[in-house]
Amino acid sequence: MIEIHKKVNVTVSQDTDNPYLKGLFEPVDTEYIANTDSLKVVGEIPKDLNGMYVRNSHNQAHEPLGTYHPFDGDGMVHSIRFENGKAEYRNRFIETIGFLAEQAAGGKSLWPGMLEPHLETYRGWGAMGTMKDNAGVDVMGHNGKIIASMSQCGEPYQLDPYTLETVGTAKWGSKLMPTGICSHFKLDVDTGELMFFNFSENFPFMNYGVVDKNEQLVHYEPIELPGPRWPHDMGITKNYTILHDLPYHFDPEDLKVGVRKLKFFPNQPSRFGVVPRRGNNSQVKWFEASPCFILHLSNCYEDGDEVIMDGCIQDNPGKPAVGVQDGNPYDRIRKHLDKHHTRTHMYRWRFNMKTGKTTEEVLDDEITEFPVVANQIVGKPYRYSYNVLFKAGDWHMMGVKKFDLFTGDQQRYEFGDNRFGSEPVIALRKDAKSEDDGYLLTFVTDMNTLTSECVILDAKDLEAGPVAIVSLPARITNGTHACWIEEERLDGETAHSKSIANVTH
Repeated sequence: MIEIHKKVNVTVSQDTDNPYLKGLFEPVDTEYIANTDSLKVVGEIPKDLNGMYVRNSHNQAHEPLGTYHPFDGDGMVHSIRFENGKAEYRNRFIETIGFLAEQAAGGKSLWPGMLEPHLETYRGWGAMGTMKDNAGVDVMGHNGKIIASMSQCGEPYQLDPYTLETVGTAKWGSKLMPTGICSHFKLDVDTGELMFFNFSENFPFMNYGVVDKNEQLVHYEPIELPGPRWPHDMGITKNYTILHDLPYHFDPEDLKVGVRKLKFFPNQPSRFGVVPRRGNNSQVKWFEASPCFILHLSNCYEDGDEVIMDGCIQDNPGKPAVGVQDGNPYDRIRKHLDKHHTRTHMYRWRFNMKTGKTTEEVLDDEITEFPVVANQIVGKPYRYSYNVLFKAGDWHMMGVKKFDLFTGDQQRYEFGDNRFGSEPVIALRKDAKSEDDGYLLTFVTDMNTLTSECVILDAKDLEAGPVAIVSLPARITNGTHACWIEEERLDGETAHSKSIANVTH
């Protein structure tokens, strides 16, 4: 069965010169429901693969107001649910307040994007208070719902995991407004707790919170920073949360006169705040490290007196030009998205909770980003990081790499010429004996044929190639982040999660 659920009138000009509105980024206008009774399957879908792969993306519905950045587009979620060797695909626009308002206005943009906040004509969302809340960056399953959010902080939108329909915003989210929740909240599947942060241009500049397995906001505390920041990720361990204060932010002198100009301050140390999971501002232990910027962490864990944080460091941080756009803004966008330009690679920070000392080391010098581990491994000692390989010169995901942190060995799988993937997920078997005892899943778009597919790889042996490939009913756009929701978690956080968390290396 392939069913068209809805078609949306996408008003983006076909003659646009913006490379992030065409090609791999060309918006999708059709919402589908399709299953493997009609979709082509190469190979055999494993019968022990049971759950849901969900990927978020920016899918701009209307001709943009001002210069469009690929993080500005309306959120669209793509999912594929697996059960007993069968699969069902769906995609849906995330119907945020901003999306619905623009639809009601006759299909036109009402808010500018992140690059030209001065064009605002209505109250907006995000750390600058000017953007549309597109909910297009992060996505995660929690307590029987899918939560989607944007990177500049917005409301936590909830989707039904079976239908993908937007069901509104989380009730606990109303207590966070106007700041909201930033992308890259973290889930502890053992406790069902969801940790998050937000940031803004107003004191204290950051807040940190915890939502329990029953969707109750059980902890929300101000975290005082020296000034407005643009953090992107956070880390969790069994007992701690790690917050970021990085030297990449608006120039404070410019902000005083209302000018937002992002800068990297190479003489300002990075700071990482390690706080007990339900700790407050006075309990944050701050560690200084080399100046840098970090988009995404792989994993964090505790080792004796030390808290370990692994992630992808940028040696040469890119800086999107916020403000009046002159010259060719697309070149500047490409430069800060190009992982080979920012020289992004795996790195480790060790924070000694007794001495206050920070130790840093390079884990891998190959250009990679979007590092992931399985849900059951988050916050625990681990061995493997699965990272995305990027084509030089643009934001195109060309393959995946498995990096063994114990031995330094690595495996890789590249998608092929002019074929580009998505952030992968690791789906462990229900009775997994190790952290790679399962499957790696990713969506791949073939720009040669303008088709898309879900590729399933053996997480132990990426180089063996796909276990199965499920064709999708249409091409999908380049994406942002993804999650895996185990079958037993589709209806809520359960104690059963603990039984699959005790994997060994």
